[in-house]
Amino acid sequence: MCGIAGLVDLKRNLDGNELALQGKRMADALYHRGPDTGGQWTDAPNGLALSFRRLAIIDLSPSGRQPMVSRDQRYAIVYNGEVYNFQDLRSELVGQGVSFHGTSDTEVILEAFGRWGIEGTVKRLIGMFAIALWDRDERRLWLIRDRLGIKPLYFGTVGDQFLFGSELKALRAAEGWQPEIDRDAVAAYLRFNYIPAPRSIYKNIFKLPPGSLLSITPGGDPDVRRYWTMADVVQQERIEASDDQVVNAAEALMRDAVRRRMVADVPLGALLSGGVDSTTVAALMQAESDTPIRTFTIGFEDATYDEAGDARAVASHIGSEHTELYLSANRARDLIPQLPDWYDEPFGDSSALPTRLVSQLARKDVTVALSGDGGDEVFFGYNRYIAAEEAWQRMSQMSGWRRQLYATAAESLSIAAWDRLAKVFPAERRPRMLGDKMHKLASVFRQPDQNAIYLRLVSQWDDPASFMVEGSETTGEAWRTADQLPDFAERMAFLDTMTYLPDDILTKVDRASMSTSLEVRVPLLDHRLIEFAWTLPKRMRIRGSMTKWLLREVCYRHVPREIVDRPKMGFAIPLDKWLRGPLHEWADSLLDEKRILEDGLFEPIAVRNAWEGFLDGRGNNQHGIWGLLQAQAWLERWA
Repeated sequence: MCGIAGLVDLKRNLDGNELALQGKRMADALYHRGPDTGGQWTDAPNGLALSFRRLAIIDLSPSGRQPMVSRDQRYAIVYNGEVYNFQDLRSELVGQGVSFHGTSDTEVILEAFGRWGIEGTVKRLIGMFAIALWDRDERRLWLIRDRLGIKPLYFGTVGDQFLFGSELKALRAAEGWQPEIDRDAVAAYLRFNYIPAPRSIYKNIFKLPPGSLLSITPGGDPDVRRYWTMADVVQQERIEASDDQVVNAAEALMRDAVRRRMVADVPLGALLSGGVDSTTVAALMQAESDTPIRTFTIGFEDATYDEAGDARAVASHIGSEHTELYLSANRARDLIPQLPDWYDEPFGDSSALPTRLVSQLARKDVTVALSGDGGDEVFFGYNRYIAAEEAWQRMSQMSGWRRQLYATAAESLSIAAWDRLAKVFPAERRPRMLGDKMHKLASVFRQPDQNAIYLRLVSQWDDPASFMVEGSETTGEAWRTADQLPDFAERMAFLDTMTYLPDDILTKVDRASMSTSLEVRVPLLDHRLIEFAWTLPKRMRIRGSMTKWLLREVCYRHVPREIVDRPKMGFAIPLDKWLRGPLHEWADSLLDEKRILEDGLFEPIAVRNAWEGFLDGRGNNQHGIWGLLQAQAWLERWA
């Protein structure tokens, strides 16, 4: 795992020394992603610089260092990620007469490009990767991102330079950097608490979409095209097979995905929340290991949010060497000011805090950790897939006035009153955030169609533009493609995989882990497993009221049902309590009307009304408030 950066001097104004110096500055901004070694490579006549920071995982010797040049001197590469089938590809290339100097996956894919071409090679890769490849013969720079967007890659033109890097920090370090905030991107951020690709927080700076290739020549414009799309995957013909056949095939694919991701020349472990996804991954890791694996968990002092006991039970059953750490409000308060440094554009997923802490915990003992991220999208694990379908079935049989009546009834009690009502239930059956859920249900009943329901369920604010001084939202590619799927749950899962997964979940994991120099691998996002899952009928993933049926069946083969079957919690923190308690002063300062007016991005009165409504219980949009806070914190740090 590493950090990559570089530039093309479009007007060739810089000499070789200047190119190397700028490349080094860009790479040094990514030191946390690769503290082991660094390097630069330039092609001065063509105005190109490639730069690199290395976290050594495979082939720790100097022969694994980057930038790396092919044997025939045609290609130069910097590459962030891991290719898990590199040994298979190496054997194939050796059989075709290719010889190798070292044992790294970098050298394998570099020589593969020379043998099979750019797209021919990329389609053979199993892994996570962001690649910058310079073709000296064609004077062409290629940028390549993995199919699911596990590894990040930004690019854009600033002045006379085309820039790229693993994080915005690298681009900020370039000479002549003059950023301008993209207010339309901020409007989208307020809706989702993340900035959807291809936009970034800055105008003219973009995220390379997952499954994409970009090529550019000196003096030319970037050309982006897809080599793999979820739209093609979800339109595969569904197959019929028995339950046992499907479970056997899924387990075989999962075991292979886990096995391949356990190849490393450094210590490795697993991030274990105790949920179905991470439990399955950890159990399969242990099944593939002759010695106890290392597992790591974050717990919370608030028992309502704490899953540490569940993770401990899983670890005890599989026999892992387990480590846990508890997060308090005071500890969170100390960490929060660092969030804009880890996420160098606004990022409003509050689970970034525990993700960073569990990464830091794991890094004390291992350099690589496997996680269960992606299981909800691949195996239909979000409760909204069932809830939204059920709501729509009821709504479609109701007149408009009855929908409004149901919505009004749900809103007849304040969020705080619903939360007080929830306390009549025994602690083990008490619904969490009942008021928030009832008010969200009310808003769902006011939606005109399925797409509107889904949008409401994933939105933090119904009208983000009302908070903006200026700025408007735009509809992305995924939303247009989703209409081709008639099934509501499948359409939601597709949209989540195209948007929420890469731009929230995987962004969170990458920045949190790499800020501690930890490589996180995600076996449930092996593209072969995803393609297989989408050949199955929906009942193999949702069965009755049970989400992730197929994944659970695999998990049950390794961990008892009584450990696995419990209500889904997610990796949440007690945000509402913390914002009203130990984080109140910090939040109130960031949302001060005078301060917001000076920053000039948001409407002060709208923001203040939302904050005061949250404090007095009229609303409990804790996640929307958190998004506003993180935007303000980002402005304070970077604007």
